[in-house]
Amino acid sequence: MKKAAEIFTVRLPINLLIVATAVFAVVFTFIHNRNSDGYILGDWLINYQDGGFKRRGLSGSFFFLIQDLTGLKLNLAVYFFQVIIICGFFYTYFKIIQRKQPDLLYLSLLLSSIGFIGIFNCVDYVGKKEFIVFFLFAVFINLLDQDKLSRFKEYLICLGLLTAMFFHEITLFFVPYFLIGLYLKSGKFELQKYIKYILVTLVPAILIFLLGKDINEGQSLEILKDRGVILTKGIFFWNFDERKYIEEHFNDYRLYLISFLISVIHIGIYLKFQKRRKFLSILLIASFLFSLPLFYLAIDWGRWLYIHMIFLIVLFSLNLPKRNSDEVSKGFGLNLKNGIILLLILFSLLYRVEMSGRGFTWEGLLYRVFITPVELLNKML
Repeated sequence: MKKAAEIFTVRLPINLLIVATAVFAVVFTFIHNRNSDGYILGDWLINYQDGGFKRRGLSGSFFFLIQDLTGLKLNLAVYFFQVIIICGFFYTYFKIIQRKQPDLLYLSLLLSSIGFIGIFNCVDYVGKKEFIVFFLFAVFINLLDQDKLSRFKEYLICLGLLTAMFFHEITLFFVPYFLIGLYLKSGKFELQKYIKYILVTLVPAILIFLLGKDINEGQSLEILKDRGVILTKGIFFWNFDERKYIEEHFNDYRLYLISFLISVIHIGIYLKFQKRRKFLSILLIASFLFSLPLFYLAIDWGRWLYIHMIFLIVLFSLNLPKRNSDEVSKGFGLNLKNGIILLLILFSLLYRVEMSGRGFTWEGLLYRVFITPVELLNKML
């Protein structure tokens, strides 16, 4: 009886959610690549062959090399790599959770509209390059949690971050989470370690800023066409003022403040039950402030919030208690705290945060599961 009860703990819905999110991400990434999506597939095919060194160009040149060596179609080469990093992230996170004793409050973070549920709410989140950094961070936290982050493995993580910078420069804006992870594990300030993580992201950022050319130097579309990929929209066609776009759609973008405040309250509730919550809160605020240039430079505000939440979910797993035989006694008890958390989860499933555009709508997961099919059916009749 006890063993049966152990199965139906908070870990069960977390495990199911991990598997479902991974499958969803892999399937819709395939659909994006099959359709030659210019924003997802196209971003992976930015290359150095068109004009030389540029931001994000390493990925395209890497896949060109793979295609030359194997004869694989670019769509498939990119997709296989995406599957590796997506599955690598979810598998590593799954391994972490199996050693932990999560509670209902932690589950609520995954069910946040910009947590794992965010992928179901906005399929444009899948297949993005940030999954490289998600994977690196999950591996990093997994090693920290097991006290296995040796100097050699730490250098490998830094090498991964260095490489990730040449895949996508947003890596720089989320490296503070690696520093926070180091601090949470050791409980002390280790400047020499922090410098390594800062340098391997800051130096490439300076090189990209000073020497990087435009994403499309005029020949990218022709090069891709010769290699079997025809894009009709996407990042290679991106040529407008993003600040002006935000100003023109200010009524939609100001709604991100609602989503942001909801998430701040949600995280604040979580931190209330954590040790060293005041100092941790300061570190997290500093991490968010460090990413503010992203909100100024680019229109994907929902995407930046979603990335922050994924990093927080993985980071907070580090402080979860270890799994033990008394887990049954910490199941779904009916009390005021859990009642509030369940209401918070229900509310999270009601609203949606788009990647760019509308910052808050009532078209959340419940709407998309129960209402959208009915609307589609009515249109068909």
